[in-house]
Amino acid sequence: MAVKILMPALSPTMTEGTLAKWLMKEGDEVSSGDVMAEIETDKATMEFEAVDEGVIAKILVPDGTEGVAVNTPIAILAEEGESAEDAIASAGDGAAKPEAKAEPAPAAKEPAKPAPAQSAAPAAAAKGDRIFASPLARRMAANEGLDLAQLNGSGPHGRIVKRDIEKALTEGTGKAAAAPAPQAQAAAAPAAKPAAASAPPVLSADDPIFKMLPPSESVPHTGMRKTIAKRLTESARDIPHFTLQVDVEIDKLLAMRKQLNERDGADYKISVNDFIVKATALALTRVPDCNVAYTDSAILKFKQVDMAIAVAIDGGLITPIIKNCAAKGLATISKEAKELAAKARDGKLAPEEYQGGTFTISNLGMFGVKSFTSIINPPQGGILSVGAGEQRPVVKDGALSLATVVTLSLAVDHRCIDGATGAALVKELKALIEDPIALML
Repeated sequence: MAVKILMPALSPTMTEGTLAKWLMKEGDEVSSGDVMAEIETDKATMEFEAVDEGVIAKILVPDGTEGVAVNTPIAILAEEGESAEDAIASAGDGAAKPEAKAEPAPAAKEPAKPAPAQSAAPAAAAKGDRIFASPLARRMAANEGLDLAQLNGSGPHGRIVKRDIEKALTEGTGKAAAAPAPQAQAAAAPAAKPAAASAPPVLSADDPIFKMLPPSESVPHTGMRKTIAKRLTESARDIPHFTLQVDVEIDKLLAMRKQLNERDGADYKISVNDFIVKATALALTRVPDCNVAYTDSAILKFKQVDMAIAVAIDGGLITPIIKNCAAKGLATISKEAKELAAKARDGKLAPEEYQGGTFTISNLGMFGVKSFTSIINPPQGGILSVGAGEQRPVVKDGALSLATVVTLSLAVDHRCIDGATGAALVKELKALIEDPIALML
């Protein structure tokens, strides 16, 4: 029987993507684990591995197609002994029907008619969890009455494949329990309506106001730009930000940086930003009430600092993460930051390298920006904005002198961080940067 290869969900938040490039062509043999295509998500370009075996009978979505929804058929795979013509005909006759039946609205209108074979898909939908399974595994589970939610996948990224179904049948596990799935779907349908009402108004490119402006070029939104617009709009609208600013002198830091980078045998080049990343991570361990996130039921206090560093790339912004940053030395932080930034600009970051993070640092000092404030990256509780280092007049011991000064701006979520708590973090950060020998302790 033919297998429809579906657009994969390569990250928990992915709803659509761009099929950037096919690495195979029609007629090629495919084995489980082979890299079939490159998929561009909202944050990175990732390789898509096959989970079934066979021959590519037909490619349904060509290279460069944008906005391909998750679970959309992108190719047809002919199984062993099946001709390409038979596979295409078989797939066209109804291989996609099980996926189509997962729509909640039809189930609500005719609760008495769903076929028994569809029990697995509605059950998963009712729970709100996405189950990763190959099309063949889904059909086998439906035919045998197995609940995919009770099975553990052995395919790439935990995907359920044919051998997992065969194992469940052999062991007698995973039998689906009778449940009023259509009722659960019917109840879920109206719950989605309020979300659409909260979306802010957006001007159309056809709005009359644009006819009064000079000629322009239309640049379609990329997936990344759509995600940035959505998340930061929600953050600015829903999170009560407040900002604390402090000027810090970095002359001692610059002297230590020069000394470290000029050491014999040094295989690193530590930047000012590396010092600030390390100092911020240590400050967060000293003021743990700022290394938090707000939820409806509780404030989450993180046990380590996973530092997200904003990196500008073509078409947007991404925040790769240095895990457990406070426990790492300056040389390690410098190396990881450079490697992650390079992967980000090449679009090669893995999801675990940019998803998560407990705090963010954004540095625009290299552009000569004196100071700025950033929008919090939810669900984090704070973000630090770093300006340019510049010579400024300062008063020391009653006398005027010059010092290299950087302005830091800390924006925090007032729902989980109060003013005095934010001020305590700023105080610790200033002390660590102005006396950088403390970073070595």
